[in-house]
Amino acid sequence: MAKTNNDLLNILEMLVETPGPSGSEHLIRSKIEEEIRDHVDEIYTDALGNLIARKGKKAENGKRVMVSAHVDEIGLMVTHVDENGFARFISIGGVSPFTCIGGRVLFMNGTQGVIGIERLEANEQPSLAKLFIDTGATSREDCKVGVGDVCGFERPFMNLGKRLVAKSMDDRAAVAVSIGALKAIRETSNEIYFVFSVQEEVGLRGAITAAYGVDPEVGIAVDVTRTGDTPRGVKMEVSLGKGPAIKVRDSSFIADPRVINWMVEEAKAQGLPYQMEVLEAGGTDGAAIQRTRAGVPAGCLSIPCRYIHSPSEMIDVDDLQNCVELLTGMLEKPIEI
Repeated sequence: MAKTNNDLLNILEMLVETPGPSGSEHLIRSKIEEEIRDHVDEIYTDALGNLIARKGKKAENGKRVMVSAHVDEIGLMVTHVDENGFARFISIGGVSPFTCIGGRVLFMNGTQGVIGIERLEANEQPSLAKLFIDTGATSREDCKVGVGDVCGFERPFMNLGKRLVAKSMDDRAAVAVSIGALKAIRETSNEIYFVFSVQEEVGLRGAITAAYGVDPEVGIAVDVTRTGDTPRGVKMEVSLGKGPAIKVRDSSFIADPRVINWMVEEAKAQGLPYQMEVLEAGGTDGAAIQRTRAGVPAGCLSIPCRYIHSPSEMIDVDDLQNCVELLTGMLEKPIEI
């Protein structure tokens, strides 16, 4: 069993409880910058809003590496407020109406609300068009949010011992892993660009521009992935507590075999548990890195996660720590790709 760093858990709790839907990542970006500034050689924010931190300088036997974890989360955007003060909305990223009903939300301006649903006809399925946000307003004029205002789900972090639960584990758990590795690396012959990317949930937009700017020789996305270990769940050979998942493919890209082998060999060298991952639906920043410029060998290190894109996403604490150790070991050593 991995010995979990309490600092890592404190960082994760801070990350998941900071709001930041796609396009509104300024608060979470500031928190991350404050956390890592003293541990890197260079740090800057690019034109799209990606936070990019460089650690190390490329030696003769080193590589320029991009490690990308996205900071944005799914959310909602107001499209209309009716005369009674109820706000209609559209989704930011993949939001299911089934996980919205009765949920609490927090707007970027501090306004809180709860999601309600219209009465449905017999056998009618809920849809986002049938939902509304109730902020407690009594009229349109009384409502503290308007068209274009953005909110995310509001749920506290829960430490259940071996399992951790929160909204936005996708992808704040991976952000915590990147921060943990960034702090743990002491010496490296590689020039590592830790990218905390924006707008992944709406099309990998931040990673696309960041990869072009960094121009890496090899790329690693860090993200969560689905599991197949719940009752009547999806058929998938990934479970909580069985180690980091090494992606082979998802619906957005096929990982480079050399990167897959690099991850597997490092896990074996450290004696870390690991799982091979084939994800039928979903994508990561790895696809954006892979396709930049003339192409980049890229892969993805995944944290197994239950209930992705819900207000209560669950990960395993040992998987989290083992991902940090695996990523750290990969980046400290010379890369033979």
